[in-house]
Amino acid sequence: MKKALLIIVYLLVTVILAPAQSVGLVLSGGGAKGMAHIEVIRVLEENNIPIDFIAGTSIGAIVGGLYAAGYSPDEMEELFRSDEFYFWSTGRIQKEYRYYFTRSEPNPSWLELRVEKQEDKLKLLPPTNIIPEEQMNFAFMELMAPTTAACKSNFDSLMVPFFCIATDIHSNQPVILRNGDVGDAVRASMTVPLYFKPIMIDNKLLFDGGIVNNFPHDIMTDLFKPDIIIGHKVSEVPKIPDSDNVIEQITNMVMRPTDYTIPEEQGILLETKFQNVGLLDFQKYDLIASFGRRTALQYLDSIKSRIDRRVRTDVVTKKRIEFNSKKPELLFQNIQVEGIRDPMQRKFIIQSIKHRFNIISLSSLKQDYFKLIANQHLQSIRPIALYNNETRYFDLHLKVKPEKKVRINIGGNISTKPINQGYASFDYRSYQNRAYSLSSNIYFGRFYSSFKAGGRIDFPTTLPFYLAGYSTFNRWDFFSSSSELFFEDVRPPYIIQDEYNLRFEAGIPVGQHAKLYTDYSLVNSSDEYYQTEIFKKEDEPDNTGFTAFVSQLALESNSLNYKQFASEGSFNSVSLKHVIGKETNEPGTTANIPGKIKSNHNYFLAQASTLKYWRMGSRFSLGTQLEAVISNKKMFQNYRSTLLSAPGYYPTPHSNSLFIENFHSNNYVAGGLKAIFNLNPTFNLRIEGHGFIPIKEERLNPDMTVGRNPKLIENYYLQGMAALVHHTALGPISIALNYYEKPNTNLYFTLNFGYILFNKRGL
Repeated sequence: MKKALLIIVYLLVTVILAPAQSVGLVLSGGGAKGMAHIEVIRVLEENNIPIDFIAGTSIGAIVGGLYAAGYSPDEMEELFRSDEFYFWSTGRIQKEYRYYFTRSEPNPSWLELRVEKQEDKLKLLPPTNIIPEEQMNFAFMELMAPTTAACKSNFDSLMVPFFCIATDIHSNQPVILRNGDVGDAVRASMTVPLYFKPIMIDNKLLFDGGIVNNFPHDIMTDLFKPDIIIGHKVSEVPKIPDSDNVIEQITNMVMRPTDYTIPEEQGILLETKFQNVGLLDFQKYDLIASFGRRTALQYLDSIKSRIDRRVRTDVVTKKRIEFNSKKPELLFQNIQVEGIRDPMQRKFIIQSIKHRFNIISLSSLKQDYFKLIANQHLQSIRPIALYNNETRYFDLHLKVKPEKKVRINIGGNISTKPINQGYASFDYRSYQNRAYSLSSNIYFGRFYSSFKAGGRIDFPTTLPFYLAGYSTFNRWDFFSSSSELFFEDVRPPYIIQDEYNLRFEAGIPVGQHAKLYTDYSLVNSSDEYYQTEIFKKEDEPDNTGFTAFVSQLALESNSLNYKQFASEGSFNSVSLKHVIGKETNEPGTTANIPGKIKSNHNYFLAQASTLKYWRMGSRFSLGTQLEAVISNKKMFQNYRSTLLSAPGYYPTPHSNSLFIENFHSNNYVAGGLKAIFNLNPTFNLRIEGHGFIPIKEERLNPDMTVGRNPKLIENYYLQGMAALVHHTALGPISIALNYYEKPNTNLYFTLNFGYILFNKRGL
């Protein structure tokens, strides 16, 4: 009996003291396909399979790092499905953080080139990344700074010991990241070349780890020596890239040949194969997750047969809660700025965040961070949060890269209609106690051409304000925007508008999205036109000149996500103008009034407009647009010159390329609805309908003079558009059918790439 008891005790002690079977999980890179890793982890947890170590590359580093940081599969799924993740992965700014005050006037730029002096030579520096980095830098700090504090920068002390792989750009060698800032490590591992900007860690510039090791099972074996490895592969052998397919080329660059073989005695490899899933298809979470879960369940019996040890779900949950309880709240006290030499600019950046507060909350920091990102004099800001054990708050280190002094932008519009135009701009920026910007641009095309030069000074006072001045020449040739696809000029132009304006402006911010400004303009315009659409080649056009002084006070807010074909946010404007000017009319051969006529004008014009997009679901948005103009403006000498000088309603891009008399009046109300079907985050179908109601409508009298309709409202005019729009990194591509209620041509079919945008008019 005593002998049997001793044997039982021996066996129990042997079992208790026997080394537990350890398990390492290795997650491959593979872009959006890596979201399937979450389902593999979920299935392992549901079946009590332990995860003692975790490692990954690229998207595998993101999922592995989140899990090691105490995020559950449910929390990771919620994160990848969230609007926030969409903004992080695309670099776009959420509506609530779009700072309008420092935004440049809209222009048709596609590409930004910086100019730098190197070895006494000027060199053009093309963009290094397609997706802006600021969103992602802040997101990784927000997600991982408390985690870094909890593990004290040692990845072995995370909820689950973790490492990830990045690539040293200079040596093209793998870099194993297992200490330091967890967010920086993950950010480096997933930095796909050309898409994202590389970051510096320990004086090494790092890119995506998939370039050198997309599946670090060998390093897992060397570092942690687990008894068994579970590997999950989501990447495929890259196809031979097509010369025109940039995505395939980048995929081949990142996913170099990697050894995915796990020797049978070391572990088991799970492989998920996908259909219709690309590198950046993050919106396909449900499809990707279903593939991942199917793979995990398919291999589950094999996993259970290889791994005897079990860890209950409640034990894992308790461990997660205990680790998360160590994370301090993200509150900031001390701020340091690196990369800026000018002490006043450093002071401005610190004051822009800290204001008069000793402690800064995350929400306050986030709002002020994106205000700084909008600053045209700062190229990038990388926030790093370091926990201070003495103060029990985080110290914020801002690694700031100032903008190059010289910048060139190119862009324009390419269309099947004769409204093609090129665009180029040249900007010079300097910071000396205040921010100085000198800029010039040129538009060149058959329909529209322009030249603008000027500058702006921003004063970083407690209440920031700016002073600006611009000199602009504009020319529109509306005959050249006719409905013909190919044609020759066999007649004089129908309408040509030339305008010069010298404008001075001053403004202050009003909240996040708005600014209050006043401007004063000296305007000299010249309109050439015919008073009939039937004219001969030898006919001379009428010419109406208008020299005026214009003063304006305006309140304007803008949180739209795109400068053309917006689908989110709002735009609101209220303005009051006072115009004093002299009209000079020289009749042509189609006029019925002989001799030059001059007349003075002195009037006020009030205008209000609002555009707002309402999200009705993940796939549908509704836009509402309203606009009203009230003025005491007198009519000009004839019907056409009256309408040419009157404000107009042009709610779609193509409508801006036409002059349509039915949509001009000195007093009107107008509005419309926009139905937007979001086929994916960058591709949508838009259907718009708009109405225009002139008040006391200007009309052509039987004796060819101009008069007003005695009725307050008699007519209304409709226009509409149906368009497929794809937003690329350079600009929108659209296929549209446009309708206008007017004589002659009503329907216009257009295929466009780029922007139909112009420099500001003086009036």
